[in-house]
Order: sequence, then structure tokens, then C-alpha cells
Amino acid sequence: MTRSHLVKITGILFIALVVLLNIPYMLLIQNFEYDDILREPVDYVLQRFQAGGAGLIATWFTFGFAALLFIPASTLLHKIIAQDDMPYLATATLIGALSGILQSVGLMRWVFVVPVLANLYTSSTATTATREAVSVVYQAVHQYGGVVIGEYLGQTLLVFWTMGVGIAMLHSPLFKSWVAYFGLMTVPLLLLGQSELFATVIPGFPVLQATPIGFVLWEVWLLIVGISLLRVPQHRVV
Repeated sequence: MTRSHLVKITGILFIALVVLLNIPYMLLIQNFEYDDILREPVDYVLQRFQAGGAGLIATWFTFGFAALLFIPASTLLHKIIAQDDMPYLATATLIGALSGILQSVGLMRWVFVVPVLANLYTSSTATTATREAVSVVYQAVHQYGGVVIGEYLGQTLLVFWTMGVGIAMLHSPLFKSWVAYFGLMTVPLLLLGQSELFATVIPGFPVLQATPIGFVLWEVWLLIVGISLLRVPQHRVV
């Protein structure tokens, strides 16, 4: 495979990543009130989840699987922009792969854990004690699998990947400098958005609603990266 083909494949993969992340995300907004539903009582969440049936589980699976596509995407990007004076890029790429895994693990709780809890909670034979126990388990799984693994660890590693790749792009002939700066611009927004996670355990912790804006801009950046790679002039593919 020539370097030119590798550049094009990487661009296609980044565009596909954005599309495959947003299709299930939009379906979850439409069919599951995501992500506002995360702030609803456990009873409401599990009842709505059970009503969603197999289709909702399939949507969550697609969402979680799409996060894994970040692994080959970040690996191929490393291959086409790595230079001898970028020792940090290998670390950033490893961090990016770990981020994809952690975010996928966090999302997959909706595929392999929450359905079991929803079945127990909504069963016609469930007692009050059973529902209370399920409620506690759900909150623990959501806090650990979602907040700790998927959001805090996964997104924090994503920030470091974005920083490493953004800096590397400034020295790559494949990208114009504004593309790198666009990605780096999302970093402070993603970091500030972490305040929402601490607010789940520290009452009164100041919350800065920066994550939604940060992630929208970050995904726009991924799309720009993909398009840039498809449109890069042949003489710059060295």
C-alpha cells in the first residue's frame, strides 16, 4: 500500500468514525431522551430502558462499538504524521487507543449490565426490596462504569491525545496550521467540562457546562481532519 493510499484511508476512517458515533447518538436522543435521562430518577430510567427493548440495546451496542474505531483511526494517523523528532507521538497514540477502549467499556454497560437490572426492576414479581437493591446497583454501575471509566478516564486520556496529535500536526506537511489549532482549542473546553463529574460527588461544586460545546467542536475537528486528508495535495504526501 502506498503512502498516498494510507493517507486517504485514514481520512475516510475519521469521517466514518464521526458518522458512526453520531447516528446512534441521535437515535438515543430521539428514543431514550439521552443524555438528559441520566439526571432522572432510577425508576424512570429503567422503565424507559425496558420499554426500548432490543432496538435500544442494539443502538447502545453500535454506539459503544463505534468508540472502538478510534483505535485504528488514531493508529493510522500516527503512521502518516510521525517524524523522528516526535517521540511524544507514540505515547499520545497509545493514550488515544486506551481512551477508545475505556469509553467503549463505559458505554457497553448499557448493553450487558443495564438490561439485566431493568429486567429485575420491572419484573411483575419484583418486591420493594428487590427494586431498592437494583437501584443501588444501578447507581454504583453508572457512577463507576460511566463517570469514572468512560467519562473521567476515557475523556481525560482523549484530551492528552488531542494535545499530542495537535502539536504533531503543526509539524506535518499534511495539515494546515489552523487545523491543529482548531483541535487544540477544544482541550480547555473538555477539561473545564470535567467539573460536571466532580459535582456528582461534591455538593455545591461549581459546574461549567463546557463538555457539550467541547465535544461538538472536537467532532467537527475530527471531520475536518478526515476531509483534509482526502484533499491533501499529492506533492505534500511525502
